[in-house]
Amino acid sequence: MEPKNIQFAPEQASNFAGPHDALFYTITALMIFFAGLVVLMIGIFVVKYRRGAKADRSNPVHDHLKLELTWTFIPTVLAIAIFAWSTKIFVDMRTPPKDAYEVFVIGKQWMWHLQHPNGIRENNELHVPLGVPIKLTMISQDVIHGFYLPEMRVQYMVVPGRYTSQWFTPTKEGKFNIFCTIHCGTQHSEMGGSLYVLRPDDFAKWQAGGGNRFKPMPASLAKQGERIYKELACNTCHGLKDSEKGPALAGIFGKERIMANGQKVVANEDYIRRSIIAPYDQILKGYQNTMPIYVYKEQVTEEQIRALMEYIQTLGNSSETPVPATTAERKP
Repeated sequence: MEPKNIQFAPEQASNFAGPHDALFYTITALMIFFAGLVVLMIGIFVVKYRRGAKADRSNPVHDHLKLELTWTFIPTVLAIAIFAWSTKIFVDMRTPPKDAYEVFVIGKQWMWHLQHPNGIRENNELHVPLGVPIKLTMISQDVIHGFYLPEMRVQYMVVPGRYTSQWFTPTKEGKFNIFCTIHCGTQHSEMGGSLYVLRPDDFAKWQAGGGNRFKPMPASLAKQGERIYKELACNTCHGLKDSEKGPALAGIFGKERIMANGQKVVANEDYIRRSIIAPYDQILKGYQNTMPIYVYKEQVTEEQIRALMEYIQTLGNSSETPVPATTAERKP
């Protein structure tokens, strides 16, 4: 019977794996070196100056400027170097490319729900193309989770009420692990899944088949958002232009908004989400508390909010416009 291979660390499968491991092993080596040096010196002094030893104890040295400067200067330089190195990696990991393929992640007790821009949904599985930057936009519907891809060397908190994100570029084809790294309840240990990295042509085939699960192909998130937008009658108040009923939503993403209290807020994903479920927390200048909070806070899920965001972004980037809903489309 052949012995099993002992894996010292998860395999490297992303653009961050190499830099991450280099920093980790450098810090580990420095820690072992200096800890070993301290232990070695303690051992030498214990033996040399033990009771009864014939060591020369006359004229003991109480200070040594050169030695003190040396053990102050060297650790300081090393600390600054490690700080600069780790800061660069941290900044790179927090700055996804603008053309990254975005996947929406929802943490739930005790599973991962993932949505692709074209409408494909996955539970505890994520399929991505090889060599393409992948951005994960994440939120939790209950408690704090931690979305961890060990082979990719990326991990970040998934919290309720706020979007977080992380990104990576897979560099190796295969099946990898998904874990939750923050204790989130009794079945935390079962909250895992698999990441599948496919060649671009295989990924295209997988998408064309609706993720091997959906037949026919599901509507894109933007199309789903358009349907929800009409069903909730959002377009009766938010048209192409600002009106007394409500402000226009076309082209607002990334724009600065002035609140009734004078505060300036950038219309990002968090702003849109809060405006849907808690509109009274941030009222736009020139408007009052008129949005029916009881409808949207109780009825709209995180998946639907994401779909609405995708659709609202198309209002400013294409010819799509918020057509008023018919009476039949409106909820009572």
